[in-house]
Amino acid sequence: MLVEVPRNRGGRSLGGLNRDGLRRVTGLARSTPGRLSLLALLLIVVSLLVGAVTALSVQRRSAALEALADRSEPLAFAAQEVYRAMADADATAASAFLSGGVESAALRGRYEADVAKAAAALSAATSETARSARVGGALTTLSGQLPVYTGLVETARTHNRQGNPVGAAYLREASTLMRTRLLPAAQELYRVENANVVRDLEGAGSPPWAELLLGAAALAALAVAQRFLTRRTNRLLNPGLVVATALTAVSLLWALGASLLVVSHVSTAKDGAALVDVLARARIATLTARGDETLTLVARGNGGDYENAYAEADRVLAEQLARARGLVASAHLDGAVEHHGRWREAHRQVREADVRGDHTAAVALALGPDAGGAATAFDALDSELLAAIGAARAELTLSIGEARGALRGVVAAVAALALLAAAASTSGVWQRLKEYR
Repeated sequence: MLVEVPRNRGGRSLGGLNRDGLRRVTGLARSTPGRLSLLALLLIVVSLLVGAVTALSVQRRSAALEALADRSEPLAFAAQEVYRAMADADATAASAFLSGGVESAALRGRYEADVAKAAAALSAATSETARSARVGGALTTLSGQLPVYTGLVETARTHNRQGNPVGAAYLREASTLMRTRLLPAAQELYRVENANVVRDLEGAGSPPWAELLLGAAALAALAVAQRFLTRRTNRLLNPGLVVATALTAVSLLWALGASLLVVSHVSTAKDGAALVDVLARARIATLTARGDETLTLVARGNGGDYENAYAEADRVLAEQLARARGLVASAHLDGAVEHHGRWREAHRQVREADVRGDHTAAVALALGPDAGGAATAFDALDSELLAAIGAARAELTLSIGEARGALRGVVAAVAALALLAAAASTSGVWQRLKEYR
């Protein structure tokens, strides 16, 4: 069966036209003007693509630093504050119970302040982290069980003021709720938020391989283009390509220098974050040990489990203090170690008095304001740790701020230099292309 080939009005087939068009395109690509046009297009694409990807890489670092400064680090501190406040509230409630009858205004005020701080920190954490399913369970537990805990403490307080022995049972139930439900949930919240800090630090502080490779690729493309033009035109340098190369080099050095500064500052921030974490763990262990110490006395001869828990918390405290001193030299840490030693000695005296049956003397040693008492040493240790955490957080915040400052204006500069390099490349090739007209 014969098929008629469509023809145009001039009598030529469409297939012939397609072949003619293809020959023209091929011929143009093989000609010097065609190659110069392709070269100009290639340099435009390379300049713009490298500029865009480099700007995106820098923007990614900037976004990680912004998340670290505005969300991750504050939320990690809020989670730490939830744990600290609740642990201190538990220890203070036990101390207030030991004082018998109407507790001192100082202890009552401290307990109420701790509960308020825990609620405020929990509110801040909830408002920012509700989007995360990983902490949803912990937040639900904390929000739901904290009122239950405070209710049990108030019941214990009421019975204690009336001289009813059942008050101790309510206090132990409250402490059990705190240790089995609330503190583990707070610890999980802190673990997740601290992991977010580490993630953002890693994202911001990764080596600037992308910036280096992209900049080197752009310079290599410009060098190849310059060599091609030298061979074709017998001119040693092309002003447009020289300008484009200079602009690309400036962009590379700017982005690379800023990224290296960020890596340096983030490295310092990582050290600061590690120190804050160690100090936070030390302070948590301090508060846990204090709660165990007082609950041992509340149990009146049945506090063996609390004493064992105290020994474990004291061991963790000693380890964390040693780790912190290995990370940084600090007068606050020196003071914390000194007060820890005094607390250990005071605790030994408390246990000796309690074992020999002198409960009144043991309580006096545990709660009294004397310089050699457990309460004085504990308060001094807690104050030193609080000051050390404040100093470490200040250094961490400073490092993050310096890293963010190093990236200020880099994205806009890289984008502008990429556009200028593309324009300069086009201008340089166009000047040679005009010679063939």
